[in-house]
Amino acid sequence: MDYSKIEEKIGVKFKNESLLIQAFTRRSYLNENRDKVLEHNERLEFLGDRVLGLSLAKTLLKIYPNEKEGIIDKKFANLVNKKTCLQIAKKLDLGNFIQTGNSYKKLNKSEDKILSDGLEALLGAIYLDRGYKFCETFIY
Repeated sequence: MDYSKIEEKIGVKFKNESLLIQAFTRRSYLNENRDKVLEHNERLEFLGDRVLGLSLAKTLLKIYPNEKEGIIDKKFANLVNKKTCLQIAKKLDLGNFIQTGNSYKKLNKSEDKILSDGLEALLGAIYLDRGYKFCETFIY
């Protein structure tokens, strides 16, 4: 697969392309194509979710220095959720790059989760490839 198109679209040229490939590789694809890819994206998804959360929590505290935690938490929940990640993933056409196994290709209902998870994995890959500051700037 040609990943240069997604790099162009997001404005990030990966130093380590294997991180980008991993970000878009689901476990189901790996199970069916073990010889092609060494790792799936679940660990990057976990990491990307945390980087996203940290970046937005930091920003909300800066924007609302006198606001109560409960209010900031509600604002955070509106920003950091699967629905928002899905919208962004669709705008970036991540579905064209995510590799899944044949069993998942038949399940349209799981597509939304796959896309939102893919965005989080992409954030994790950007973080590992370029560092926190770069990733934080990308998120904004």
